[in-house]
Amino acid sequence: MSYQIPRGTQDIFGEESYSWQQLEKLLRQFCLLYNFDEIRTPIFEHTNVFKRENDSSDMVNKEMYTFNPAGSSTSLTLRPEGTAGVVRSYVENKMFANPDLPVKLYYLGPMHRHERPQKGRLRIFNQFGIESLGMKSPYADVEAMVLAYSILRSLGLDNITILVNTLGDDESRSAYRKALKEYFAPYVDDLCGDCKRRYEQNPLRLLDCKVDHDKECMKNAPSMADYLNDESKAYFETVTSLLDDMGIPYRVDPGLVRGLDYYTHTVFEIVSESSSMGAQSTLLAGGRYDNLIPYFGGPEQSGIGWALGEERILLALEAEGIKLGEKPPLDAYVMVLDPEARSYAFELLTELRANGFRSDMDFAQKSFKGQFKAADRAKAQYTLLIGSDELAGRTVTIKNTLTRQQISVPADQMIAFFDAEFGEDEHDHDHGHDHDHEEGQHEHTHEH
Repeated sequence: MSYQIPRGTQDIFGEESYSWQQLEKLLRQFCLLYNFDEIRTPIFEHTNVFKRENDSSDMVNKEMYTFNPAGSSTSLTLRPEGTAGVVRSYVENKMFANPDLPVKLYYLGPMHRHERPQKGRLRIFNQFGIESLGMKSPYADVEAMVLAYSILRSLGLDNITILVNTLGDDESRSAYRKALKEYFAPYVDDLCGDCKRRYEQNPLRLLDCKVDHDKECMKNAPSMADYLNDESKAYFETVTSLLDDMGIPYRVDPGLVRGLDYYTHTVFEIVSESSSMGAQSTLLAGGRYDNLIPYFGGPEQSGIGWALGEERILLALEAEGIKLGEKPPLDAYVMVLDPEARSYAFELLTELRANGFRSDMDFAQKSFKGQFKAADRAKAQYTLLIGSDELAGRTVTIKNTLTRQQISVPADQMIAFFDAEFGEDEHDHDHGHDHDHEEGQHEHTHEH
């Protein structure tokens, strides 16, 4: 019997995994730079964490994986997005009492949505996101956007811009919803099935329809800007003024409403304007939410966040011809010349690894030629030639694979030799630093 991966999922392995590791390393480094802490929430939550009141989003209505554990009436849902679980944790763990608000968090992990699989859109996808919780400030909005923009620029995605809009406060949105319902009343019978539902649940979402977006009634719909009260106008003007001050490229897009219902005030997307991206041009998206923290039983506090799909980012990099990461070469490959020296060779291998040198050896008892080919495929910078002579003398024969020069040293001087060759300051014993990237951050720092 053969087994195949479920539709809309993927295996990540081999050389590809190094691009993922490099992307996630960069994301974590930027969050450290901006003082965001990691949070890890459960992969499933109680369904009402995601299915809130009369939510009109496609995610809630059509895409969630919901189940009841055996023998239980409890309804659980695999998380389709990250924000709700983070806010639930923020309230449950009383993070809102932190004396230094906002509480700034980031998350990374798999999300689950039952939707039609396509390029860059899977049923299990990996999402990275940030949330800045506890404070309503246009500075927090712009900080979130600058962080997102700086990450994408650091990756080498230069042809990008921010689309930004405001949904206003509750009063402004209420007036706008009323205007949209009155406007769309004569057209509702001609709209798609989803729009008929959205008309009743949240008419703002009509503007996000991918089916009817070219219809004249959509193009001539009232604009949110005409229904903003003075407070909402002033808030958004501060946001755009700060973006101007930072020199961040953006466009105000009155049709941008985002796919989830909990947004208020600032909403934004960062899109690629490269022709190579085609229809899948949105790289990340997010916005502010004033009512989500109170919904979970917390105080009247606000938050803002954004999320990106790692698959989408890697596709964008591939489309631009940018190679993010590849498997690093081995520092050393230990080659066994005589069977009786195998245990001694393994001892040397273990010592190399214990001192932070990437190294390997053959366990399949290949011929010398086979071991040489393995060392070459691993791009080993040095080979250790270990035979009966080396075993008897407790020595190590070390060959530089580039210069072809070789030297014999006592086994107790092997680590000193490699420290000198690689340079103790330069060799990354714990593989926890990336000096080139740290310099690159300063150069470039100007889906919910």
